[in-house]
Amino acid sequence: MQITALPYLDEHTTAIAAGADDVWRSLVETLDRSFSRPAVAGYAGLVGAADRTASGPRPLAEGSTLPGFRVVAAIPGRELVLQGRHRFSSYALIFRLEHVGPGRSRLRAESRAAFPGLIGGLYRRLVIGTGGHVIGMRRLLAAIRRRSE
Repeated sequence: MQITALPYLDEHTTAIAAGADDVWRSLVETLDRSFSRPAVAGYAGLVGAADRTASGPRPLAEGSTLPGFRVVAAIPGRELVLQGRHRFSSYALIFRLEHVGPGRSRLRAESRAAFPGLIGGLYRRLVIGTGGHVIGMRRLLAAIRRRSE
């Protein structure tokens, strides 16, 4: 499924007191470390994710995989697009990095997803309806900010 066809879920933003190159490095390192944990790989297997292991070029680049995701676009210092699918959902995370001043950046994380069928709808309630997705995204962006600064 094309990313633009996936319904928009939400967007989270954080201001970071670091330049775009430092934020980019922190973004790809934090994602690689966070999503390559054994528990994430186990979950990816449990839900039948298309990509279940970390593979491909490092640092993350087009074609790299993480459990649950494939990097479909990587423009260092600007944009990183992850896409994935499993039995209950097709989804994408789009990270956009903006230079906002000397030593200042803004990182935005846009989430898109489709949850087809009855089981997909139940899964959406579990992940989105409980606030779990929001908590996870806020923690991820906070970790990137801390690592960058």
